[in-house]
Amino acid sequence: MDNDRELRNKKLLKCSYITIIIFTCLIGALFYRQVIKGKYYREEAIKQRTTSIRVYPPRGTILDRNSIPLTNRDREEVLFVSKNILNKNEVKNNIKEICNLNNKEINDIINHSDRVIELPIVKDIKKEIDGVLKSEKTLRYSKEKLLSHVIGYVKESENIGVSGVEKVYDNILKMDDKYGTINFQFDGKNRPLKGVATPVLKEEIGYTNSIMLTIDYHIQKIVEKAFDKYKSNGAVIVTDTKSGDILAMASRPNIDPENINKKSDKMDNYNKAIHVGYPPASLFKTVVLLSALENNKISLDESFYCKGYEEIGNVKINCHSINDRGHGKLKINEAFYDSCNSVFIQLGKRLGGKNIIKTAKKLGFGSNVDIELAGEIKGSLPQGDELLGPSVGNISIGQGKILVTPLQITNMMMIIANDGIKKDISIFKGFVTNNGSIVKKGRREESKKVVSKLYTDIIKDYMKEVVTKGTAKGYVTLEGIGGAAGKTGTAQAMFNGKEVKHGWFSGFYPKDNPKYVITVLVEEGNSGGRSAGPIFDHIAEEIYTIGK
Repeated sequence: MDNDRELRNKKLLKCSYITIIIFTCLIGALFYRQVIKGKYYREEAIKQRTTSIRVYPPRGTILDRNSIPLTNRDREEVLFVSKNILNKNEVKNNIKEICNLNNKEINDIINHSDRVIELPIVKDIKKEIDGVLKSEKTLRYSKEKLLSHVIGYVKESENIGVSGVEKVYDNILKMDDKYGTINFQFDGKNRPLKGVATPVLKEEIGYTNSIMLTIDYHIQKIVEKAFDKYKSNGAVIVTDTKSGDILAMASRPNIDPENINKKSDKMDNYNKAIHVGYPPASLFKTVVLLSALENNKISLDESFYCKGYEEIGNVKINCHSINDRGHGKLKINEAFYDSCNSVFIQLGKRLGGKNIIKTAKKLGFGSNVDIELAGEIKGSLPQGDELLGPSVGNISIGQGKILVTPLQITNMMMIIANDGIKKDISIFKGFVTNNGSIVKKGRREESKKVVSKLYTDIIKDYMKEVVTKGTAKGYVTLEGIGGAAGKTGTAQAMFNGKEVKHGWFSGFYPKDNPKYVITVLVEEGNSGGRSAGPIFDHIAEEIYTIGK
């Protein structure tokens, strides 16, 4: 009996030990989960129930030369809506009205979105909607769409610069650690709870990772409006003659960096000031004239004769005066301001293609100007056999194998306006700190003499006559603000599969003390004087009006 009792007691004691051990393990596990790892598991649970939306652009600000923001300047009201809630008809109908969406648009959004959807507000919200949060969002790109091609755009999902300044200075502009969030939490059945905004102070976004450009916001605005006023496509560049700073650069058609994939024509994404080459046409007569002066192949008082065309080998090239049976007898200044093909082909024969191209290279053609924007092309110049025989005729009038960018034309005109001195043209001013001071300036090359002032003085005088007597007369005036000087060009080219004529005007003003160089290219503009001249004139007048 005692043995049985003793055996039972041992079993009970053993069970007690086991029970104590089990409870100790359970308590230990609970302690580990709730106390030691409690914070970790709570955070993981919240992560599973939370979707976060960034509400501030994680990019530094791009500024103009006077610290005016060119990005991050506009804000808009947006809705953050749970996808589950949006599937309810009542909510869907309210959102359609508030955001001005039709059935197809809202269904497409639902089908291609994550748990939380961001929508811009178009109409006022009359009452609160459960599961829908109203907030403000900073827009990366201005609603004005100024300087779109230069600024470029980012691949938003990865915060990577794809083009323009966004690409070149991507490592500076990235601000992945500074952004606000909208946190949406969901219950166990994946139903949205109340949204909670966690704002980040604007000063934190600030200008810590900012880039300052040489662009002048007000001049840029004038250039963009001029393009819209004249309903033209092409490119415009405005530079400060003395410093080489680019004050404005525009390309048309314009792009919307917020909706870049909606463009059907990829050519629209190119910055035509630097990414596309065009025949310079009669603007290249500046190169031929300079080459003739430098190589002593011309006397300024000699006479030439234009019969309306010129033959070179077995090729006949018309002058625009062909219908009037030619210009007749004329001096070189008259041939320049009337843009006579015949006389310049005669000069080309004297010079030969090699001499002309040598002078062209001295003026920067065939090379990058290098303003620190990605994708700038070198254009093209004829070489080898392309410099011989009848090809010299096309070279002499800026046609054939010659392709240049508006930036290269600007570079040439800057050299003429600066008495033969080549200034380093730039669009980048420096990196900027929170208080607006430049911590690192953009690199600039030293100015250097590339052409004799003796020759640029002659060319400048002839360019003044282009405006007062020649192909730009009546289209470019500016006498009230010091007058202008420049050269027109009408380029024959294949464009979108058809033969077209592009219009050029590049020049400077005031004519006797140049402050600005402006280059205008109008695609399919026909006459340079008629299409590009008035845009040059309008931009210069408007710049003067705002006191610049």
